Amino acid sequence: MTTPTDPSHSAEHSPFYAHLARLRYIKRWGLMRNAEEEDVAQHSWEVAVLAHALAVISRDVFQQPVDPNAVAARALFHDATEAITGDLPTPVKYSPAMRHATANLEGEVCREMVSLLPVALQPSLTAVMDHETWPAHEAALVKTADRLAAWLKCQAELRFGNPEFAQAEQQIRRKLDEHMTPELRYFLDTFAPAFALTLDSLMQGE
Repeated sequence: MTTPTDPSHSAEHSPFYAHLARLRYIKRWGLMRNAEEEDVAQHSWEVAVLAHALAVISRDVFQQPVDPNAVAARALFHDATEAITGDLPTPVKYSPAMRHATANLEGEVCREMVSLLPVALQPSLTAVMDHETWPAHEAALVKTADRLAAWLKCQAELRFGNPEFAQAEQQIRRKLDEHMTPELRYFLDTFAPAFALTLDSLMQGE
């Protein structure tokens, strides 16, 4: 039987994780025709996997002091605030007027969401949600993974015969090239080509 002082007993209900569960209903690329729709929950998982991969490459190939598990956790929560704000399309998010208007929005929503948690859990979730507290190298890995996921999405749409993503693919690839890192180069050379293969080709190891 629990008592009021038992730390395993929570007297208050929290909607924090219920908010996160709704990321599956928030569609990305909302201003564009998609051959295959993508939601924020799916995107977050993909960015977490890619960020973990880049971090492992950084640690094991280039001998950098980085924790892949910490990077993956931060990547998993990198768009968590969109549970409240929704996904702002890139042309809107980065227009001069909107950039000024939304400059502090993400931080404010992050603090609001963390406040929904029991007090004992708030420091741990702040560490993975608040971008401003991330170590610089980990933040860079997550940003690279985010761009990489977007580029792979554009590539997939083009393979589906959807020219709507042609300009976005070129723009994102230029960003990747401008911010090329050893980890990204290694991933693009080693793993990216297989994303264009069919299932039969993947199974045959081609």
